[in-house]
Amino acid sequence: MSLAGVSCLVTGAGGFLGQRIVRLLLEEEKELAEIRTLDKAFSYEARRNFTNFKGQTVVKMLEGDIRDAMFLDSACQGVSLVIHTASIIDTLGLVEKQLLWEVNVTGTQLLLDACVRSNVQHFIYTSTIEVTGPNCRGDPICNGDEDTAYESTSGFPYAQSKRLAETSVLKANGQALKDGGIFLTCALRSMYIFGEECPFLQNHLDKSLLNKNVYLRISRKEALVNPVYVGNIAWAHIQVAKALRNPEKAKHIKGHFYYISDDTPHMSYADLNYELTKELGFGIEPHLPMPLMMLYYFALLLEVVSFLLRPFVKY
Repeated sequence: MSLAGVSCLVTGAGGFLGQRIVRLLLEEEKELAEIRTLDKAFSYEARRNFTNFKGQTVVKMLEGDIRDAMFLDSACQGVSLVIHTASIIDTLGLVEKQLLWEVNVTGTQLLLDACVRSNVQHFIYTSTIEVTGPNCRGDPICNGDEDTAYESTSGFPYAQSKRLAETSVLKANGQALKDGGIFLTCALRSMYIFGEECPFLQNHLDKSLLNKNVYLRISRKEALVNPVYVGNIAWAHIQVAKALRNPEKAKHIKGHFYYISDDTPHMSYADLNYELTKELGFGIEPHLPMPLMMLYYFALLLEVVSFLLRPFVKY
């Protein structure tokens, strides 16, 4: 089923994944009525891409705060599909927990509430593998799927915030709308995303340039992850959007989460960065900068120092 005639709101539309979702929607769903792109601010490149689009789909840019309920009410009016990618991504503990909660948890709930008030029918949430793990023991997940039992006890604020937001999204499924419709939701747990204009890869590139074009090995070579190409995770969002409009398919996927990956070879984060850029002359350190056990103790020391200084220092 196509998205012909649908008015769609994409939050986080100025971001790495959000821009790719919008681009695919415009390329593949030419009879889409409208795309409202929402973000706190749009870069010059994103603005240019959206304003230069030539097609019958109306593209609007909305700049505002995901924590502003009135702004969200206005953004959702007349919309039937919301793809919610907006969030603060913080896997290093650099963002204050309160801000993470305000944007990732409260912002998501405010958006859900606005959707119900505005009779939005379908809601897709961009979740993350961080919701699952690794847990505090670092237990690996091998060949896992949605039915794999795994004790998820991550203490990282980012993972906690995404888990709470995802729970809110799935719990909202089935709510009755004022116009007699039913609110259908689904969450997509993405693996580590790579691809063109990836900000994470750019960060590692910048660091390697300071190390004579050599990537630091940030994890053991055997610590495999399951990366996913940005175009494929974007395509998954569009496929779910179409499935939610199909009553037969919707009854199977509504209220559930799904892991999204592809056939990218499994490898460590550092080796992925190397494979993507080795033809440009980049190399990679063969070993960790220090023995693994020493790294654990060093990380523990940094955690303790961070905890002690947090009331006095912002960093």
